[in-house]
Amino acid sequence: MRITVDMTVCESHGQCVFAAPDVFAFDDDDYLVHDAEPPAALAEHVRTAASMCPVRAITIAEDSA
Repeated sequence: MRITVDMTVCESHGQCVFAAPDVFAFDDDDYLVHDAEPPAALAEHVRTAASMCPVRAITIAEDSA
């Protein structure tokens, strides 16, 4: 799984941070940071985070393995 966040669309609502705090966070400047390739064990949380994004800024590419 690979995560991409379109920062030109992201409005920092933080829903992703609440849904998957091990993957998404805000840095000291309130800028969203994320693990672009999170562990497979967190996949369901990442999918939930993407679905909760009110501006649909999160894109997930599934592994083709």
